[in-house]
Amino acid sequence: MKLILKIIKIIWKTLITGVRVFANLILILPLLILLVIIFFRPPVNVPDGAALILAPEGDIVEQRSVIDPITKAAGRFFGVPVHMETPLQGILDAINAATRDERIKLMVIYPAKIESISLNQLIDIGQAIEQFKASGKKVIAAGDSFNQAQYYLAAHADEIFMNPMGEVGLHGFGMYRLYMKSFLDRLSIQFHTFKAGTYKAALEPFMRDDMSPAAKEANQKWLSSLWNLFCHDIAKQRELTVERINNLINNQDIYLEKTNGDSAAMALNNGLIDGLKTREQLKDHLINLVGRSETGPGLRNISFYDYMQTIQPSYSKRKKDKPAVGIIIAQGDIVSEGGAIGEISAEAIARQIQRIIRDDSIKALVLRIDSGGGSAFASERIRQELLRCRDAGKPVVISMASMAASGAYWLSANADLIMASPVTLTGSIGVFGAIPTIDQTLAKAGIYSDGTGTTSVAGGASLVRPLDPILYRATQLKVENGYHRFLTIISEGRDMPMAKVKAAAEGRIWDGMKAKELGLVDEMGSLSDAVERAAKLADMEFVTGIYIKHPVGLQALVQQMKRQVSVFIHGQTDVAAFISIVNKHGNNGLSFLIKHPDPSNIYAHSLLPPSPVSL
Repeated sequence: MKLILKIIKIIWKTLITGVRVFANLILILPLLILLVIIFFRPPVNVPDGAALILAPEGDIVEQRSVIDPITKAAGRFFGVPVHMETPLQGILDAINAATRDERIKLMVIYPAKIESISLNQLIDIGQAIEQFKASGKKVIAAGDSFNQAQYYLAAHADEIFMNPMGEVGLHGFGMYRLYMKSFLDRLSIQFHTFKAGTYKAALEPFMRDDMSPAAKEANQKWLSSLWNLFCHDIAKQRELTVERINNLINNQDIYLEKTNGDSAAMALNNGLIDGLKTREQLKDHLINLVGRSETGPGLRNISFYDYMQTIQPSYSKRKKDKPAVGIIIAQGDIVSEGGAIGEISAEAIARQIQRIIRDDSIKALVLRIDSGGGSAFASERIRQELLRCRDAGKPVVISMASMAASGAYWLSANADLIMASPVTLTGSIGVFGAIPTIDQTLAKAGIYSDGTGTTSVAGGASLVRPLDPILYRATQLKVENGYHRFLTIISEGRDMPMAKVKAAAEGRIWDGMKAKELGLVDEMGSLSDAVERAAKLADMEFVTGIYIKHPVGLQALVQQMKRQVSVFIHGQTDVAAFISIVNKHGNNGLSFLIKHPDPSNIYAHSLLPPSPVSL
């Protein structure tokens, strides 16, 4: 009996252990699958004589969001669409590597899946394509249709083919906003505004029902400058004239009448494209150029994303303790603390700068900034850290992307060198304040706020009470002081007479070329140019850059994941949906004022999205 009981006991323990192991495997299996989806990449083979398929997806960004791989993996696992991002530097790296790669015979540009891209990014990619062509390799662009941004890239190809049902959607640059003074009046919402700078039109949507003549004048100048550059590049590539392109747009009804409304025929007849091909005809044409794939029925090719896995990304690695230029990417609204993905947290940027100061092997700093500004205090916080970096003997170079305006220019003013793209939007040197009150709205519903305090302004500025005249005057004085401080920082940092600074200020927005003329920018150049200049300023023998990663804490990741899950399960709230619509169609930057109210109600922000030009 003892032997039998012992055998039963062993069998029972074995069963229990097996059940526990099986249960643990069931729990761990989804995690293992998720990790495989995120990290597993099969080996990539680059066929000889292949076509590189350049088909970027989603938003083209300066730096990929921190949790993008998790989001993308969740999308693959659950079969739901995700918002993709493609780093600009990754595209440039792939094109530059393919230029030197003898295995790559041809490049095919498919720009159809690009969702958002700025003009300076288009120019950088276009220049890389030109270098590819200069190596003697051919470039073909193809698509069912082309919007403005997509066509700019396609224009750099040797040949452009479009579907017979497609069209080239050129329409010009515009900047339109929603104006809501009458709407706010109807709701009895008082939007108390304070500003310094004649052209500081950020708050006009809350103060007017239309764009002011001063704002129209200022906006028309930079829009025309950017549009002329855009058209000039296309005209040069397609052997057209700027006048011809504008004539086609302004008189498209007349040109369409000649082709009985056939947009594709109109584009072909006027030299915008080289041929009309269905997808099957295009595939056959490409197969004739590079041959068939040895592993499938299509052409011999490698996708841009696969090719990226075979090359070393720029600014990602360096030999241990070797001298390098530290690169910090700052994109989004400037806020004091926290900062979600797509926002510039002053505290996080400060920690990155401090890391550079402590690291003796990092000899200089390049701050790549893409921002319309934000909190005046947060901008000053970052500027102070950049000054500390300079005081530590490490040169600071600012590399402006699509926009570096208002607070983003504030923090840049003391750099050793400021570089921009010809189409960078910068300036917007002005300060404003905003305090909304809904006391009159509540009064219509029979709701009132009352009480007592030890001083006449004990309650401070409140959404539900009228704004006290003392607070009104005090806020205006603080705004004017902030504006004077802004001008002084620029005058001292740029070594410019105050009169010259004032002439470039007043809240006006400038394109990069005009900003250089005014002395706000030193040189034109890309991120790679900025890294080279920083290395030279630091007397480095070799140019080596390294990204200084954003210090994202667990709390920020959890909050971001909770937002993603909330949107996935519940969708946007009514308020969030309204803000999204207003921002998308009105370019008002309304969400910034709601999400990040400044304690002093003072902002150095253009209230424009990162890419205010509708491409």
